[in-house]
Amino acid sequence: MLSLPRGRILDLTIPHVMGILNVTPDSFSDGGQHNEVDSAVKRALTMLEQGATIIDIGGESTRPGASDVLEQEELARVIPVIKALRKQSDCVISIDTSKAAVMTAAVHAGADIINDVRALQEPGALQAAVAADIPVCLMHMKGQPRSMQTAPHYDDVTSQVCEFLEHRANQCIEAGIKPEHIMIDPGFGFGKSLQHNYQLLAQLDKLQNLGYPILTGLSRKSMFGQLLNRPADERLSASLAGALICLQKGAVILRVHDVQQTVDVVRVHEATCNPLQTQPAV
Repeated sequence: MLSLPRGRILDLTIPHVMGILNVTPDSFSDGGQHNEVDSAVKRALTMLEQGATIIDIGGESTRPGASDVLEQEELARVIPVIKALRKQSDCVISIDTSKAAVMTAAVHAGADIINDVRALQEPGALQAAVAADIPVCLMHMKGQPRSMQTAPHYDDVTSQVCEFLEHRANQCIEAGIKPEHIMIDPGFGFGKSLQHNYQLLAQLDKLQNLGYPILTGLSRKSMFGQLLNRPADERLSASLAGALICLQKGAVILRVHDVQQTVDVVRVHEATCNPLQTQPAV
């Protein structure tokens, strides 16, 4: 169980779909589509209707080669959307950021989870997360977005990802974050080659040994584009295959663009795992 603000609980004994809401002009798949507050909230509500239980709002692209975004610009992108969505829904809102000031403002505006691709390593981020006292997701990334895909090297990618996440989780606990507030993300596509990504996917179940809920983000990623020679908008089938593999290997939160289709995958997986509890759609 994941304790959220206002006395709410997210049951992590069952899988959840996290809908991606990028309020950016340059994200790799949906950049520029939800820059206006009204369109962003409309997209969020649609994803909730489709079965998402978490909306992950981000104002800075972390695609390979992405430029940095100034703090004030990121705040201007995400805070109005969080406030507007919170007025219309009590859904779980995640803020996808690495900046301490954005974390603090987002939590004040109504965010429930901090999702940080830099694992709270930027200046002031760890302190902001401790003060917020809400769940956090720590992701592994080798390098920085601008250069992370320049010949990344590992002796054993899965072992090294596990070592980093365990070490970083311990540092967060020492700083004052509750162990039960920590989730982990292996960081597919963040400083990893094609082979690294598939080795990590094949061995994802090893992350369960760390004892933290696992979040994965494979949706439409270049690991599918490179393998299949497909552009981002033609990677749905591959993304769904990846989602199912993640579920089978212990992931409990799937961060995706294509919510309705992924929810279908989750339902079939759960029906297979618990056939006696399966109920038809109403």
